[in-house]
Amino acid sequence: MNSEILQSSNTISNFKIDPRTKIIVLVILNLMVFGEAPLYATISMVSIPFFLLLFNKRKKVALIYISAYTLALLGEIFLVPATHGILNLLIVMITNLLVRMMPGIIMGYYLIVTTTVSEFLASMEKTRIPKMISIPISVVFRFLPTLIEEIRAILDAMHMRGIGLNLKTVKSPLTVLEYILVPLLINAVKTGDELSAASLTRGLGNPIKRTHICEVGFHIQDIILLTISVAALIIFLLFK
Repeated sequence: MNSEILQSSNTISNFKIDPRTKIIVLVILNLMVFGEAPLYATISMVSIPFFLLLFNKRKKVALIYISAYTLALLGEIFLVPATHGILNLLIVMITNLLVRMMPGIIMGYYLIVTTTVSEFLASMEKTRIPKMISIPISVVFRFLPTLIEEIRAILDAMHMRGIGLNLKTVKSPLTVLEYILVPLLINAVKTGDELSAASLTRGLGNPIKRTHICEVGFHIQDIILLTISVAALIIFLLFK
């Protein structure tokens, strides 16, 4: 069994946000970007994942995110009205995809990579969320990063054998199915079994109230983020 599965992801940062704050920000952020909120309110929310990633020392992801979002937003404002035909359709499709989807995806990425299973369970228990909801979500927290590691390992192994995702393999989809998708599905099932065993070993199914060594709670940074998010939501509801 991969020993990393039994371990929580490291969040070596002094700037810690409570998991409940991250979830609230994620929900409000998606409401704003999909609900056509005023631009200044949307930008204030879209900037939150950027600064959170910077504080968490993930500068590369933060810069790629804010650059791609800014270009997409400028394209939506200036290029869409100035183009016609197929080019206009292509620009609308790409800019809408980036402007609407990317902020939520990046905030979800930040939530997963900076929240340990213990922190998530402790915060859910403090909020009195039923275990039948919190435990499956906590397993997802470990499943997605592990699955991404498996995908990288499979692609590296196939690349060493001269099989990769390129034009040659795209022309023969059965090769991709046999050498990439089949091992991926088998590893996904195996990872699910191992995570279930790890969960039982940790006593997640025990009805007795758990104790936690991790500390969760709202701090000044949580209050600032919640204040910005709630203010943006109120503006969105008033000017909708």
